[in-house]
Amino acid sequence: MSADTPGFEIPDTADLVRDMDADKPEEVMWEGKFITAKRRGRWEYVGRSRGIRAAAIIAIDTDPSGEPHVILVSQYRVPLGQFCLEIPAGLVGDDEGKQGEAAEDAALRELEEETGYTAERMENLGEFYSSPGMVSECFTLLRAHGLKKVSAGGGTDSENIITHRVALSELPRFVADWRAAGHGVDVRISLFMMSGLLTK
Repeated sequence: MSADTPGFEIPDTADLVRDMDADKPEEVMWEGKFITAKRRGRWEYVGRSRGIRAAAIIAIDTDPSGEPHVILVSQYRVPLGQFCLEIPAGLVGDDEGKQGEAAEDAALRELEEETGYTAERMENLGEFYSSPGMVSECFTLLRAHGLKKVSAGGGTDSENIITHRVALSELPRFVADWRAAGHGVDVRISLFMMSGLLTK
């Protein structure tokens, strides 16, 4: 039965076939302050250390004319060896004494630190996995409502983040120009690009 068939039901877990290595013991190959390299059978993957999670934020600011603009950030990413265009995001519970921090609280903090925008509230859209064949990390996706610009942003003292406010209608061109300049693009930006393409 296909997913677009009326009456489609999610298969029961008991009816699904697990990977042949699913029940093998998990081995820690290396552990750092923020990430841990692991192995289970033939699979090698990376996860966050110390139960740290991540929050990623959809922030759309609307002009008085009604035109929506998406708030993006860019920064140099050492693993990529290049600058990367991203949606605002940050770690949840990574600071001392913040182990039980809520994703909504972390998102409010990170949004203001990185972009200079505050939000009246954060809507939790659920947890998502960005690269499940290689990374066990999940992130909570949140939608910021009631944006207000209060500062320049730019991140903490150890960060050098640039904020971009881009009209949704111009985003495909902006991303194409960004790529042409030799920079990277976070996969989550496709959320905005696809919403435009699907309505054409």
